[in-house]
Amino acid sequence: MRLERSAGILLHPTSLPSGKLDREAYRFVDWLAAAGQSWWQVLPLGPPDEFGSPYRSPSAFAASPELLARPRARVTSREIELFVARHSFWIGDWERFAGEDAIANQVRFEREWTALREYAAERGVRLIGDLPIYVSPAGADVAGRPELFQHGDVAGAPPDALSATGQLWGNPLYDWPVHRASGYLWWRERFRRTFELVDLCRVDHFRGFVSYWAVPERNKTALRGRWRRGPGADLFHAVERELGDLPVIAEDLGRITPAVYRLRDELGLPGMVVLLWGFGGARGNPHRPENHRRNAVVYTSTHDTDTAAGFFGGSPSNWQLIETAYASPAALAIVPAQDVLGLGSEARMNRPGTARGNWEWRLEPGRLTPALASRLRELARAHSR
Repeated sequence: MRLERSAGILLHPTSLPSGKLDREAYRFVDWLAAAGQSWWQVLPLGPPDEFGSPYRSPSAFAASPELLARPRARVTSREIELFVARHSFWIGDWERFAGEDAIANQVRFEREWTALREYAAERGVRLIGDLPIYVSPAGADVAGRPELFQHGDVAGAPPDALSATGQLWGNPLYDWPVHRASGYLWWRERFRRTFELVDLCRVDHFRGFVSYWAVPERNKTALRGRWRRGPGADLFHAVERELGDLPVIAEDLGRITPAVYRLRDELGLPGMVVLLWGFGGARGNPHRPENHRRNAVVYTSTHDTDTAAGFFGGSPSNWQLIETAYASPAALAIVPAQDVLGLGSEARMNRPGTARGNWEWRLEPGRLTPALASRLRELARAHSR
């Protein structure tokens, strides 16, 4: 997949002033169009966990009813029948897990999300989603299909620049031989569901498909994990045979090996570079602007890092960093809304390795002004985005 040269903004719907798909979401789309932006990137749309994390959702398929602008809107029996017919693979597991109104809420979400997506498309704005590699240990997926998951080890990431003790996520790991024997049916259906909702998708922790960090489930940190082999290209080829070329961004951050880059390039997927890490390290540091590839997505910062202003402490300015991203050879430039606003560490979305106090930042109404839109539009025009 090759990306057109373009730009976008990262803002999860929970960070909208209301945290809902209401008129503020439509106003944000209008602002994106005025700013010359082609993309709105969101985080995973599934129901969050008890700490608000969308990366540990109780469903790999269901959307979060917490995003609904009209949670009590009428749903007909015919709408439910049609939804169940189109989503028979997963909706039964979700209904058994979530209980009364589970299906109706999915119908409501489809209604609201489709209307918003169509409104955005009419204004030249497409949507980038996010597919977490793992699921919740206490969710509908494990309850409904326990044979697809390992027992004894849990998911995490080894120590890196984001966390000195690694990240102990605690998610169940996949039993890859079982998935392979089914022709990766669960993954085929998961990608099918994803591309019902978005135009392009960032696949989180892409390196886990090459090898993944398995941590004994009673450990307190991720330090004592071990690498185990993932499914590699087989999974993606199985999905491609069913769905065609995959509009996917490979999240290839962290401790990356040549094998991960080989898989990314074999599949023709754009990877990620982050400017927060682009002004130091070895000459071969892939985040340094001079090393950016065309088939890549450049970010000023991400939901897992500090904001640009928080990280650099005012030097360089957020606008210098945005212009560096726009000038990059990378086809797509994504800037979190916090970096457009020049906000500090108080506005960061997540601190990896900590469960509490994350996913709470909200955009204040009116902060994304016409003047900011005009400045971004001029930068996009100057750098052919």
